[in-house]
Amino acid sequence: MRDPYEVLGVAKNADENELKSAYRKLAKKYHPDLNGGDEEAAEKLKEVNEAFSILIDDEKRQRYDRFGAAAFENGGGGYGDFGNMGDIFSDLFGDLFGGGGFSYRQQRQDPTAARRGEDLELSIQISFKESVTGLEKEISFKRKAHCHTCSGTGAKEGFDKQTCGTCHGSGRVSRSTQTPFGVFQSQESCPTCHGSGTVIEEPCDTCHGNGFETRQTKVKVRIPQGIRSGQTIPIRGKGNDGANGGPAGDLYLVVYVQEHDIFKRVANDIYYDLPISMVTAALGNEIEIPTLDGLIPYEIPQGTQHDTRFKVKGKGVTEESTGRQGDLYFDVKIVIPKKLNEEEKQALEDFAQISGENVHPQANKGLFSKIKDFFE
Repeated sequence: MRDPYEVLGVAKNADENELKSAYRKLAKKYHPDLNGGDEEAAEKLKEVNEAFSILIDDEKRQRYDRFGAAAFENGGGGYGDFGNMGDIFSDLFGDLFGGGGFSYRQQRQDPTAARRGEDLELSIQISFKESVTGLEKEISFKRKAHCHTCSGTGAKEGFDKQTCGTCHGSGRVSRSTQTPFGVFQSQESCPTCHGSGTVIEEPCDTCHGNGFETRQTKVKVRIPQGIRSGQTIPIRGKGNDGANGGPAGDLYLVVYVQEHDIFKRVANDIYYDLPISMVTAALGNEIEIPTLDGLIPYEIPQGTQHDTRFKVKGKGVTEESTGRQGDLYFDVKIVIPKKLNEEEKQALEDFAQISGENVHPQANKGLFSKIKDFFE
């Protein structure tokens, strides 16, 4: 699925007029009647129609902006659905072809047509360790489900929905308004059935004729190994139930990962600071270092300097979705003891003497004197 903004050639903040203008140009460019029935042009027009159907619909556009192509893949619904677009396409093609020489069947939304349920979004927080290993988690949330008493009909047992006598099932009624330019006709929602096309003689006592109830739902979801904070997991069919036999919407689970006290993740790599003694830094030693899998031995070379970075290949995060494996990096921090006993002091002084280092800096000129000498 191509980015609908790219297909229409519009910016992310394009308004309705810009969308319609872009659509008109592309529809005229690729319409088969203007391209001798060219199949490639017909496919292009289909892609343009699908992109326009998403961006001109506020709900679909919000879903795409939030979740991208994932909102319409694997049965996500909505992509390529033109059931509610008849009026818009009719107006656009009427303008495009001057109202003549081209007929487009005007469609209006059928109140009894199947409608997809709304999508839901839920966020959860997991630990850093859980994000590294992956897990299966049971989550609980509320969703709009078909009423258990009337099975979604909205009618009390023994009663059925009846076709509205005012609009005859269309859900809309015509209204005529006298203007100085003549009689203007418009359509509006039926005041009797409120646009549903049906009336209920005896409504269900549980849902009061609505056909839906709010229900607490539990679902087990598998969170993949290596998931990143802020990633979204689509759970198909776990959104609100649809109307008139339409499919349920989807649940989008946004996963947030708690920060770790030691490890810091960058892409699939792991970073942390490792304190070592000045003796280990100077002489070198085999020590144990922490990794995501536990402690492992590591050889610190002789003469290691403060802030030296070491790399352990393949010990970062393994991302299940891509199979990519990161590395582990640690920066050594040499710890200088704050308190020394007499024996330790003497040992260091002996070392300094052997090294030719002055261990009594107070005998030298003070810092400010040295700075003064430098500028003089």
